[in-house]
Amino acid sequence: MEELTREYYLSGAGLKPTAELQPLYRQYSDILSEDSLALALEAFRAATPGSEEHRQARILLEWQADSQSGRVLAPLDEREIAWETSAMVTLADGTRLQFERTPIEIANSADRSWRLAIEKARSTLLEAELAPLRRERFQRERDIIERLGLASGYNATWELLTGISLGDLRAQCEQFLRDTQAAWDETFPEFVKRVLHIDPKIATRSDALALFRAHEFDAAFPARAMEEQVQRQVREMGVDPLAAGRIRLDTSEREGKRSRAFCAPVRVPDEVYLVLRPHGGQTDWSTFLHELGHALHFAYARPDYPFEYRWLGDNSVTESYAMLFDHHMDDAGWLQRYTELGESGMRAFLRSAGFEELHYLRRYCAKFIYETHLYGGDVPFDSLPDLYVELLSKATNFQYSRSEAFVDVDPHYYSARYLRAWQLQALLSETLRQRYDEDWWRNPRAGPWMVQSLFSEGQRELAHEQAKRVSGRELSFAPLVREIEKLLT
Repeated sequence: MEELTREYYLSGAGLKPTAELQPLYRQYSDILSEDSLALALEAFRAATPGSEEHRQARILLEWQADSQSGRVLAPLDEREIAWETSAMVTLADGTRLQFERTPIEIANSADRSWRLAIEKARSTLLEAELAPLRRERFQRERDIIERLGLASGYNATWELLTGISLGDLRAQCEQFLRDTQAAWDETFPEFVKRVLHIDPKIATRSDALALFRAHEFDAAFPARAMEEQVQRQVREMGVDPLAAGRIRLDTSEREGKRSRAFCAPVRVPDEVYLVLRPHGGQTDWSTFLHELGHALHFAYARPDYPFEYRWLGDNSVTESYAMLFDHHMDDAGWLQRYTELGESGMRAFLRSAGFEELHYLRRYCAKFIYETHLYGGDVPFDSLPDLYVELLSKATNFQYSRSEAFVDVDPHYYSARYLRAWQLQALLSETLRQRYDEDWWRNPRAGPWMVQSLFSEGQRELAHEQAKRVSGRELSFAPLVREIEKLLT
């Protein structure tokens, strides 16, 4: 895991042209043999449900299944990483842009014709080159997991291995989309007209990138102050923001670096990388906070915990800590203390933040529903692009492209982890406010509690188990709806 994660880190950070995965899978082939999978399955079936042995065996069995798939798909993953690092997008006028820079260029452009030109050229390239790779990957992943014979189909296997109900989450997502439809119909045209000055009926996903870049607030979120102010806040909370050097920051511009930020826990808890390619303004502040939440989690995990609790488990948990930190950007007190956003701009910014939160929740609900069809096998692969456009466009009112249908998907139902993380962070935030007041983020007692009660546990618990332990409540979208309504008023 250390060697695989280091490969992903080096390639994602632009320090290597691609990740060399196949040699590692060959080197450790015994770990991912049929015998190893059979051993993990036997331990899982033999353990008493509800016991610690059963928990550990389930997590190891999930890792075995994912790794068996990863070993077979490594050649495809290498090709994809190499493609994303080197691909160039050629516009109609001959302008050439590095593929990984295109979302940054789109988000930072006030010229809609330029945004659309980039989006069109990018979509053409995706449809011709990356989408076929991604489609093949998902088809083969589904086949590999189903052939393991652990349950009847991919979705049932995923539920068995993760302890998470896809049906329950899908029902919650469908209800959330219904419950927030009126608020979305009211706020969407208002923001699109005011910020982008276009007819809401013609808005595309490239317009969404520009809209949520929120250029009008750039002066309040200078790049020079970001790391200093965020680290100051974490210290005031009673925690070392770099965990005595275990967390290493990589936040500079570099050609070949992924446009999407990430945290790479190479050795848990001793070597954790936070990687961010600058976009500008509040986007970078929110992203840095998000990735720092991940980094703090891994860097403060108990070193004496077994491998599966430090490295594996329900990623809804680490995503909830990341969201707990990035949601500081929805807190007026935090913004007043650590940014240059004055009182005069506060209400407009918080309303914008509420609109963005509602958009991303609706988008991820639609993405998850789409993925239940992608993995469920009830819709032919040739029909999935049209379904993707229908579901995502309806949920967000931004027009989506068929070329993204297999590209805008994180493998292994990671959208489910994000949605459960949103739910968990809302409960954690309420618990922290009850324990340590509204400004818990600068209470020197709050940080040590988080380290002891949350971070140190790694990902031993499932998200709904932690919600029950910490808050005494079930996961739901209700607290998120309340927060969004408050921000939009």
